[in-house]
Amino acid sequence: MSTFYVKDTGVDEVGAGSETKPFQTAAYAIYTDASAKVLVYKEDEETKGFVEISSSALKKAKKGAEGLKKKAEKAKLAAEQQAARDAEETAKRLEAMKIEIKEDASLPEAKRSKIKDLSLDSGRVRVSGWIHRLRLHKDKAFLVIRDGTGFLQAVLSGDLANAYQTQTLTLESTVTLYGTIEKLPENKTAAGGIEIVVDFYKVVGLAPSGDDAFSNKIQENADPSLLLDQRHLALRGETLAGVMKVRAAFLRAIRRVYDEESLTEVTPPCMVQTQVEGGSTLFKLDYYGEEAYLTQSSQLYLETCLPALGDVYCIQESFRAEKSHTRRHLSEYTHIEAELAFLTFDDLLSHIERVITKTVQYTLEDPIAGPIIKQLNPDFQPPTLPFKRLAYADAITWLREHGIKNEEDKEFEFGDDIAEAAERKMTDTIGVPILLTRFPAEIKSFYMKRCSDDRRVTESVDVLMPTVGEITGGSMRSEGLDELIEGFKRENIKDYEKAYYWFIDQRKYGTSPHGGYGLGTERLLAWLCNRFTVRDCSLYPRFSGRCKP
Repeated sequence: MSTFYVKDTGVDEVGAGSETKPFQTAAYAIYTDASAKVLVYKEDEETKGFVEISSSALKKAKKGAEGLKKKAEKAKLAAEQQAARDAEETAKRLEAMKIEIKEDASLPEAKRSKIKDLSLDSGRVRVSGWIHRLRLHKDKAFLVIRDGTGFLQAVLSGDLANAYQTQTLTLESTVTLYGTIEKLPENKTAAGGIEIVVDFYKVVGLAPSGDDAFSNKIQENADPSLLLDQRHLALRGETLAGVMKVRAAFLRAIRRVYDEESLTEVTPPCMVQTQVEGGSTLFKLDYYGEEAYLTQSSQLYLETCLPALGDVYCIQESFRAEKSHTRRHLSEYTHIEAELAFLTFDDLLSHIERVITKTVQYTLEDPIAGPIIKQLNPDFQPPTLPFKRLAYADAITWLREHGIKNEEDKEFEFGDDIAEAAERKMTDTIGVPILLTRFPAEIKSFYMKRCSDDRRVTESVDVLMPTVGEITGGSMRSEGLDELIEGFKRENIKDYEKAYYWFIDQRKYGTSPHGGYGLGTERLLAWLCNRFTVRDCSLYPRFSGRCKP
């Protein structure tokens, strides 16, 4: 008969049970040998050492041993079942590896096609793209691929579906599919109402599986900062990609509108040595030993183009070094700016209205962007002419009447800057596009023209849209040299005669009534696409603390 020793500090493992290496539990000892003699370690006032187990403890140990036995039998069965499954999978894999994917030489030559160009009469085609969705079944495999022009469902059957190559496909792998375009079966839905029945395909690039799988890199409801770190992959999602397509259509549309308005596109410099909106928001750089800045606005350069080219516009990046984390601020954004000559303030307001409404109209009419906007922003209503005109002084009265306080939690007074929160509340309450005009000179830039009927205010405008706030700011520009110099002095701009000589010359050599404005592309897109933040509307957003990837 075996004798087993049991002590709390022992171990329950094969090979234990001796006095020098005891088991930890009596149950494991009984489980090891039900007929063994069990000695347990006891230490009290009367006893110190191994003594024979009591009958009650032995009974309890036998019950525990039964549980261990059942657990072991269950684990053995599970292991046997897993081994059987593994063997079956291995056999399937070996069978799958025997299947050779070859193109049938008797089939017609496949014509290279983009998804957007496919139709039922396309014949045999060759389509390349990324695997966007993937479902694998026995004898059937369903893929959805994208190529940037659209999405296409693909069906693989029989050996093609069962082949090892197919069974190891992963999301975001690149493939080239060969096959014919067919109408979807009844009660089935897919983009375009068609699918490709694949007769041959090639893997161009197999994406990782396991821990490095795409679905582990980009997860729904992940922390926004993590998604920004993986922006290069997040862009592959339908929403972000859709916004970028709307962006492209929007920029095409506004160029079309400017062409209709007879404006010429120019490309001013981004590295400058003058400021437009204030020194505190400038990014400085060392320019061959001289101090320079990334431009805040191209306005001053656009003004210089008026005598040579007439009305002009530009679409390029502007940079603001504001340490702001609001949902409508970026450090780098696509600035759409225009300057027009020989017009009145009312002409400028009407022009801005036309540009916005017609650009939105053309974007909604775009065959790609229109449906995306409808999907992302189903309740969107395009603005109609005319916009509501509201003078700054009347806005101050409206804010006071509605109990909306300024940033110091006091009633608004004439001369206060209407900050974002109050501006948004007013705009959302009124609920229509607003041309907010005639701001006090003290809170606007040095170049803005003062109103002839009230020298306290300027011929300036902000365009406010419900749910997004300010999207456009503009003004008539001071025409006279004296008024411009007064503005330089008011803003305490040093050495303006030297730094701004080229801008001052615009007032010397044939000054003219003129005005202009700037539109924030990302803010307009946030409004169009119902995005909470402008960061969703920039390819790789840059803001305080974010300059990667």
